[in-house]
Order: sequence, then structure tokens, then C-alpha cells
Amino acid sequence: MRLDFRRLLPTLLLVLAAALAPGASARASVLRVASAFDPQTMDPHALALLYHSRVAFQVYEFLVNRDEKFKLEPALAVSWQATGPTTWRFRLRPGVKFHDGSSFTADDAVFSIERALGPTSQRSFSLKGLVAVRKVDDLTIDFQLAAPDAVWPEKLWLVAMMSRSWARQHGVEKAQDFNGKQETHTVRNAMGTGPFRLESYQPDVRLVLRRFDGWWNRSDARNGNVDEVVFVGIRSDATRLAALASGEVDLVLDPPFQDVGRLKTDPRLTVLSVPDIGMQYFTFDQARDELLHGDVKGRNPFKDVRVRQAVAHALNVDLIIEKVLRGQATPSGTFLSPLVDGYQAELDRRIPYDPARARSLLAQAGYPGGFSVTLDCVNVAYREAVCQAATAMLAQVGIRATLRSSPTNQFFPKLSQATASFIEFGWTPATDPWAMLNALFRTWDPQGGGTFNAGRYSNAQLDALIDAVRTEPDLTRRRARVGVALRLIHDDLPYIPLYRRTLNWAMARKVTAVQWPNDTMELRWVKVR
Repeated sequence: MRLDFRRLLPTLLLVLAAALAPGASARASVLRVASAFDPQTMDPHALALLYHSRVAFQVYEFLVNRDEKFKLEPALAVSWQATGPTTWRFRLRPGVKFHDGSSFTADDAVFSIERALGPTSQRSFSLKGLVAVRKVDDLTIDFQLAAPDAVWPEKLWLVAMMSRSWARQHGVEKAQDFNGKQETHTVRNAMGTGPFRLESYQPDVRLVLRRFDGWWNRSDARNGNVDEVVFVGIRSDATRLAALASGEVDLVLDPPFQDVGRLKTDPRLTVLSVPDIGMQYFTFDQARDELLHGDVKGRNPFKDVRVRQAVAHALNVDLIIEKVLRGQATPSGTFLSPLVDGYQAELDRRIPYDPARARSLLAQAGYPGGFSVTLDCVNVAYREAVCQAATAMLAQVGIRATLRSSPTNQFFPKLSQATASFIEFGWTPATDPWAMLNALFRTWDPQGGGTFNAGRYSNAQLDALIDAVRTEPDLTRRRARVGVALRLIHDDLPYIPLYRRTLNWAMARKVTAVQWPNDTMELRWVKVR
């Protein structure tokens, strides 16, 4: 791709004016990061989205975190143990300070867990089964569960710890209602225990983090040397790459797929690549008797498994990967990445591309002339392009899909509020499968089941299996139950699995970083020469 720098210059000047505004330093330990995405809010419990986690969790920490190999390790808790079939005891790390100098204690941990369980929190799904959390002493807390849970510590990753007194001071004892477009102090302000503190946040423009010298883990030998991080939002793919090429930004988290090959040959740059632990899907409204955004009256085509199978047969995902994603993805026929425990290789075969079979299935289901429906997609360039390619393929079998592309702050509420008829989205799990199964496939309930079940799919047999995965203490039997659940999902096809991306970060050679498979950069480990 050829870049016209003269055409891009006015945009670049605006970007750089924001990035290097008063307060931004020119020191070598400044890292300037460009991305197409804004975190939307700094409330650590209000969202459960990748683009939010990338930034907010540099400021906030968890009881447990992950090491360079993505394995669980102690963080704000130093140890944990099951003290009974349904109880866990966590010992908290002494000497941890919040960014305002106050001490992190059991009172803060209990408050944070209870806040994450609240009705406006999008993190409650990972804590399903928790009955109560109690303070034992200033550095000890106990969890009481409804049933045994052999991997309870895994559930506490990404459940952020907040200061109880700070939250009370600013009237944010409850998580921001993101879907309700609520404005609270936590949207543009943050105060955690992490390696970086929030300096300023201008949504969709610029966010600045500064090193927190009082961080409890400052002496860790793995740590980098970054003093300040400036995030700038640049929607245009070409403009992001122009800024990287000119040296005005140091790192691009989401380089366009078509440019990855060229970037790898640029001697000024390093490109890190790793397979994604997450994947992309299509899913459908399966709750309403009539689609909100379709032309079929009195019926919902997607309630018929033959229609869902027809969609799968209509999609040439190999061609999408070749032409749209430029080979930077792997087609998927199952619902878990090989990096997630419980993955079933024998299920990872896509339903074959077969337009004739798709048309036959539609006719059998009572739609010989097809039907019209709106396909919702976020306005991210590569995802829009995938959706556009898919609409053309669906049209060949009679499904007339109209693409509706929305910015992130409009798109993501459609997932959690289930207001789309047909929607593309991605999910990034941890290494344990339960949270993904619970968030996407379990019947929706206000206590944290099916939080991101965007089609409100419901299957009582699957619900029982997912709950059994959560409560099974024997890991071998647990994996077997995951396999049964995946086979049921495979047969029922409430989602169409599409592909797993290759994650690429393009950066100046002076930058070194650790790349996790969840597309999140841990700034604590970044070094700038």
C-alpha cells in the first residue's frame, strides 16, 4: 500500500499535537502507542472488552495475574488455598499502596469483589457461584462458594481491586452503567495499585499514564523502563502507519492485515506475532418470535437450526482469510482456541462451504426465496471488511444481509443488551474454558449467566453442563464435561465460529515487549532504548 504523506499531513499534525501536548515528555522512556480503539471508560468493572482492558488494567490490578508465559501467578494475593469443599482463603500482599498513598487491605478487596458482582458490572459473569466474600483480618479474605470450584483462582483474574474509601469519596460504590450511558467519576478518573497511574484521559483523543514509583513490584527484574505512556486514537489505518513510519509514534497495536508483510521487511521496525487465544463469531437472535431487523413477519428464521447451518455453508471463510485478512488468521470450526484447556481438535473442522446445500436447507426450513436481515458489525476496518465479504456470500444463497456498522460505544451495548438480529463479534477468553462458556452460551440471567449471550440462546441441557464444569473438582472429568458441552454447541450451532486471528504489533526497533495471546500489552515489561 502506497501512503500519500502530503494528504495525511494535516491529520498527522492533529494527532501529534494531541500526543505531544503540554505535559507529554520527550524523554527516551516515553512510549507513544497508536490504536484505532478507545477504552470508552476507566471504570474497571463497567466493561469486559479487550480495548478497555488494554488500558484500564495498567492502572488497576487483581488478586492474581499472569506471567510472561500467560500462566497464573500471585499479584495482590500472595497465596491461596481451598479450606473446605466450598471455601477458599486468600492471603493478601502486605505493603501494597494505592496511587494516593493509602494501603490496600482486606476491606478494599471485599468491597471490590462485591462491586464486581453488582448489577451494572460486566465482570459479574466470572464470579458466578460466589455466595459471599468476608474479611478475616486486614490481610486475609475468605470466599464462600455455592458449590466446589477447583479453579476458583482463575476466575479472579481481571477482577480489579479498587480503593473503598476513594470510591465512597467520589460516589462510585457501584460500577458505571455503561449500557445506560451513565456518567460517573470513574469514566475519566482512576486510582489503583498498578505500575502506572492515570494522568489524563480525553475520550477518543488522548490518554496519558505515568509510572507509579510506589508500586509494590517495582523491583521485579522483568520490569521495563517506561516512565510515561501516551495512547492516541487514530481510526485511519493509513494514518496510524504513517505516524509509525515517521517516528511520531513508537507502536501500533492493530496494524492492518494487508500491511503486515511489508512491515516485517522494514529494517526500522519489529513486528511481534502470536496466535490469538480468542476468535470471531457470528451469532443470531434466537429469543424473539420475530426479528427486530428483518423482513420475515411472525417467525424468526434463526430459531431453526437448518437456517443457522445454511449460514455456515454459505460462508467461504478460507477465501475471507486469504483475500480480506491476507492470510493472517486460521479458520475455526469449534468454539475454543487450542490455547484453552478442553479444546477438542476433532471438532475443529469447519462446516464446508457449500452454497447449494445452504439453499436446500433454507428451502427445507420454509425460506425458498431467502429473507432479509440486518448484520451488525463494529466499525473496525478489518471487521467491516469481513462482514462485507460475508454479506456478498450470503446473498448468493438468498440471505439478503444489510450491513450496519457502528462505533464501539454503540455496538458493544448491542451484545450485552441483545438488541441485534444478526451480529459479528469476538471473544478473548482466559486459559480456563468455563468463563467463556458461561458468558456466551449459558442462558442469560441477571446474576452473571450469559452476560454476552447476544442472541439470548437458551438450552437447559447445556446450562447444566456449564454449571457442572464450574463445580467439578476433578480436572480430568471437568475436561470431559467441557468436551460434551462443545459437542452439544457444535450440533446446535447457536454461533458460527469464523476464525482465530494472528495478532500483530508493529513497533520501532527501540521498543521491546512481551506479547500475550490475548492482544494485551503489559506495559510493566516494556523497554524503550
